[in-house]
Amino acid sequence: MFIFKWLNAHLLKMEWLSDLVAKLVTDVFKLDLTSRLGGSIHFFIYDVIKIFILLSVLIFTISYIQSFFPPERTRRILGRFNGITANILGALLGTITPFCSCSSIPLFIGFTSAGLPIGVTFSFLISSPLVDLASVLLLASIFNWKIAFAYVVVGLILAVIGGSVISKLKLEKYVEPFVYQNAMTEEEQDAMTVADRLNFSKEQVLDIVKKVWLYILIGVGIGAAIHNWIPQNIIEAVLGQDKWYSVVLAVFAGVPMYADIFGTLPIAEALVLKGVGLGTALSFMMAVTALSLPSMILLKKVVKTKLLVIFASLVTVGILIIGYLFNAFSYLLI
Repeated sequence: MFIFKWLNAHLLKMEWLSDLVAKLVTDVFKLDLTSRLGGSIHFFIYDVIKIFILLSVLIFTISYIQSFFPPERTRRILGRFNGITANILGALLGTITPFCSCSSIPLFIGFTSAGLPIGVTFSFLISSPLVDLASVLLLASIFNWKIAFAYVVVGLILAVIGGSVISKLKLEKYVEPFVYQNAMTEEEQDAMTVADRLNFSKEQVLDIVKKVWLYILIGVGIGAAIHNWIPQNIIEAVLGQDKWYSVVLAVFAGVPMYADIFGTLPIAEALVLKGVGLGTALSFMMAVTALSLPSMILLKKVVKTKLLVIFASLVTVGILIIGYLFNAFSYLLI
């Protein structure tokens, strides 16, 4: 237990980094950590460095594992199963793909064109931006392991239920015809050497970091502003735990935005520290990552309006339920 706590404090929460940044702010910048400016600078520098370190290490590790499973091989594995088992595997596959919703859509097209049931591919499409291994560790580093595991469980349940409902409704005819014509090709990844896999992993890190770095900076900046500049009574008046509509407001506030989970986590952290319900903060984070307007626009290019509306409605209702459940039972997790 002692070793686990030590690893959690130093490898995930990076308390040593927090102390170093505190010394930088006080000794070099000559600012008081309890002041708004000093606290904001500490929050921003510490969270940005911590997120980029964890993100790079985790994406590298996940990408190395992924190098053994090209899309066609994954399709063949998933194709051996059917029913809810296939939906569960599709959702689990999404947890090891560290993509935002827009980046997940090309794989969704590939899997669908390769013959996987659309229910399975939608389970993947829901879980991929919502739940991944990197987000689990980042959630644990910001909150705790109970919250991280609970978030993963409810995210996977939402993905499985959403995909299963779409499968039961038999909505294949609402996928654009060109999707079924995009054949998926097998890459010769069995022949990759260790050096090839390491290079592939490095390229994945650089590619993903290039896509998300701005959102991380914006997200941490907003989090720092919320944490140090906006009075707690104002935030509680709008999104306090006693406000029944806070989850609904958080979900619909998140839809117009576009970011991934790495950029929204610092905002969720700051909101919770200001007295916002855990479920409300997580609902906002989930809405931004799974229901963002840009990703809906892109998805509309590959599915027809009826299927898009059903997908968005299922995910929205699921996020609302998850938000209220987290608010009701957060005392068990904090």
